[in-house]
Amino acid sequence: MTTELAYTGRPKVPIQRRAAAFMIDFVSVWLVTLLLGGNTLSQLLVFIVAWLGMRVVLVAKNQGQSLGRWALDMKVIDAKFGKTPGLLELSKREGLTGFGSILALLGLSIGLANSISLLLLSAPLAVDYGVALADSRSQQTLHDRLARTAVVATHRGFSLDLRIKKLLAQATRRLKQ
Repeated sequence: MTTELAYTGRPKVPIQRRAAAFMIDFVSVWLVTLLLGGNTLSQLLVFIVAWLGMRVVLVAKNQGQSLGRWALDMKVIDAKFGKTPGLLELSKREGLTGFGSILALLGLSIGLANSISLLLLSAPLAVDYGVALADSRSQQTLHDRLARTAVVATHRGFSLDLRIKKLLAQATRRLKQ
């Protein structure tokens, strides 16, 4: 299995922005889970359905963007052809990420009482994104390599990170005056 990016028409997104987009998606799905889920099993089922809805169905219908990726101007593309991946590729990609997210969610629920379990249950996500940190050239995570996808910058989105930087710069200027 080759992990080389055949399509390099757009700039790759730094891993920090990708992690921020992931956190926006994770927190959104987590809030839905808290509102709709009752016991642990029903919360788990709601999380899985909401995760697949947000990260597979929405991405397939919304030109490669989930809520977090839309907020930070990025999208998922097929690494070979440069177009939006199909449902199978997105399902493979988000199956691995979703499993790590479920473990992290369980770690968060246990984490207040036992921080070691939080660290251990969050480790699969750390390894997944750590692969991208180790490979500075292609910056593909483990789930990107599995599904043969890439995350690239786009002009379609909300530009949340740029808006926050602008607000912080304005606040800094006002404080200096």
